[in-house]
Amino acid sequence: MSIKILAIVGSYRKGGTVDSAVDAILEGARDKGAETHKIYLLDKHIEFCTNCRSCTQTPGPRRGKCVHNDDVESILSEIESADAIVLGAPVNFGNVTALFRRFMERLAVYAYWPWGQMAPASRNKIRTKRAALVTSSAIPGFLIPFSTGALSALKMAAKAIGLRPVATLGIGLSSRQRDQILAARTLSRAKKIGASLALTSHGLNRML
Repeated sequence: MSIKILAIVGSYRKGGTVDSAVDAILEGARDKGAETHKIYLLDKHIEFCTNCRSCTQTPGPRRGKCVHNDDVESILSEIESADAIVLGAPVNFGNVTALFRRFMERLAVYAYWPWGQMAPASRNKIRTKRAALVTSSAIPGFLIPFSTGALSALKMAAKAIGLRPVATLGIGLSSRQRDQILAARTLSRAKKIGASLALTSHGLNRML
């Protein structure tokens, strides 16, 4: 049975830096026999979380039920059926895009937080499913973790879902031209990340 790797792209620009890097990761995974699929959050109907906390009241390991009837339920179902996940969103005004934040806030369904309890508890105690995180910024890549909140936000989203990040790709100096082509070194690294996701996820499934 082939490994399924799903990518969630929270960019406003299809074919942009993050999207191209995600494509390279998926290509690397396919080269190792994985089945891949990509979801653009831009194409999905995602309502704002109203912080009503209805989804956090029922105990148990299964995610709560949101009051909204939109595309988030199907997105989360696809995530849960995949063997590994790629989360990608560029830096916009110092953090991930509002588009990705909108999706991220809806991950409250993975928390148990009944009224009267001081803080939420994660429903996902064991994080075995692997994830790769991708972002880009106008600043040099090595500054992204220190000068933006993008990687922290992507890690927070991964943790909420129950994913274990095993690779990050922060692409710097991404605004030098309108339609910037990824450097060969970046493409090579992205493909290696995809190959590693496919191989390690396959090995984990065999153990399970």
